[in-house]
Amino acid sequence: MTEKHPLDEIDRRIINGLQGGFPICSSPYAAVAHDMGLAEDDLLRRLQRLRTDGLLSRFGPMYHAEKLGGALTLAAISVPEDRYDAVAEQVNAHAEVAHNYAREHQLNMWFVLATEQLSRIDEVIAEIEAETGLKVYNMPKKEEFFIGLRFEA
Repeated sequence: MTEKHPLDEIDRRIINGLQGGFPICSSPYAAVAHDMGLAEDDLLRRLQRLRTDGLLSRFGPMYHAEKLGGALTLAAISVPEDRYDAVAEQVNAHAEVAHNYAREHQLNMWFVLATEQLSRIDEVIAEIEAETGLKVYNMPKKEEFFIGLRFEA
């Protein structure tokens, strides 16, 4: 088991600073590190540690799949509690699964599918249904709202 490190002030600056954007340039990590008064390798090491410790679940871009010609949908499954972990592994094994959340509801597993083509949504849902033997409920969005959500560390 890896030892978790407490957040220090530099970790907080990194988390808070990177939520607002990331530079598009030939050396973005070097640019961010410079702006924060850090060495690039220190920034990279800290980001890796934050991920390893589970303080960051992911670090990367959020693409608008539909604007790139792809598709997004929210899906849900009613999973028997004794199969939850196994089904989560099956669902998460699909590269198209962007997020997966447990919910206290009859539909207790909710996940987002992001695909390169609209037709792939139905294909992935069919694959998950075949693999799990469970009905997947597809809930495509009707309207999108942008909320500038930030989590200050």
